[in-house]
Amino acid sequence: MPTYDYICDSCQHEFEAFESIKADPQKQCPQCHAESLRRKIGPGAAILFKGSGFYQTDYRSDSYKKAAAADKPGEATKPSTDSAASSSAPSKTESSKPSSNGTSST
Repeated sequence: MPTYDYICDSCQHEFEAFESIKADPQKQCPQCHAESLRRKIGPGAAILFKGSGFYQTDYRSDSYKKAAAADKPGEATKPSTDSAASSSAPSKTESSKPSSNGTSST
């Protein structure tokens, strides 16, 4: 239920009333009892977000999350087996061999 602001035109008394949307506006001032009460026009009820926060990415679809994970560098392209990783790196025996062309590296 929303909260409405009222003002009395006779005595200038202002107050808030917690009423249903379907309820008729009040007409009698609770202070001076005159029939000159009117509802003030205000910004209306605001949405209150309580908690740590709400973000646009909180409600992403599963397909979007999978595509975003595939686009991350390093995670999707990382090989899952050790044999693929060892074939790209030179073995210890290859690096310890002297060069075959006879030139020194100094």
